[in-house]
Amino acid sequence: MKAQVPIRREARALALQALFEVDCASHKREDSLDRLLQESSLPEETIGFTRDLVTSVLDDRRAIDALIQRFAPAWPLQQLSIVDRNILRLAIHELLSEMAPAKVAINEAVELAKAFGTESSPRFVNGVLGSIYADLDSQKKKTN
Repeated sequence: MKAQVPIRREARALALQALFEVDCASHKREDSLDRLLQESSLPEETIGFTRDLVTSVLDDRRAIDALIQRFAPAWPLQQLSIVDRNILRLAIHELLSEMAPAKVAINEAVELAKAFGTESSPRFVNGVLGSIYADLDSQKKKTN
């Protein structure tokens, strides 16, 4: 079980790279993702996870971006760094889809922010995701 964490983290990092390319260079998702996956050493079963992440984030980008704008109102979406914006998109997708436990999704996003973002990225990402998680958890409790 412990061996999966680094592999999943690598898959998330690859998904982040693909989202970055699509976001800043307007590359086609398939072209970026196929090239990155070909160059990677990800096991076959993890490639599907990476593809699902990228596809789902891009398909649900409007709803995800609306959440970012709601929970980070001082930061217009286009003023966020491309890295931070796409780390948030990945993690919010995982929170909404419950692909991973919330604490895991948030921790993984913070780790990506440490690796690829600025000095202030981990704190910013953690704050936004913590607020979104609290809101989602509150909504879930109201419906139960």
